Amino acid sequence: MSMKEKSSRPSKVSQGLTSYDSVDGVWKEIGFAPPARHALVDAKLLTVSDLRKVSLDKLKAIPGIGPNEVRILVSEMKKRDISFRNSK
Repeated sequence: MSMKEKSSRPSKVSQGLTSYDSVDGVWKEIGFAPPARHALVDAKLLTVSDLRKVSLDKLKAIPGIGPNEVRILVSEMKKRDISFRNSK
C-alpha cells in the first residue's frame, strides 16, 4: 500500500468519534467532555428526557459520569420539570 493510500484512510480514533458525533449533540451543547458524552450515549441516553428512564443511582454508576455531570444533569432536568425513575 502506498503512503497516499494510507494517509487517505480514516484512523480508528476518527471513526469512533464520527459515530458519536451524530448522536451526542445534546450533551455537547450542555458542555460535557467526550468521555461523559460517550458514556451517556453508550447507556442509550441521547436526550435530557431520556434520563427519566434511569434512577439517580444508576446514573451515578455509569462510568464516565462524575459528580459534576450529575449536578448539571439534575439542573437540566429541573429546568424541564423531568424527574428520575424511582430506585428499585
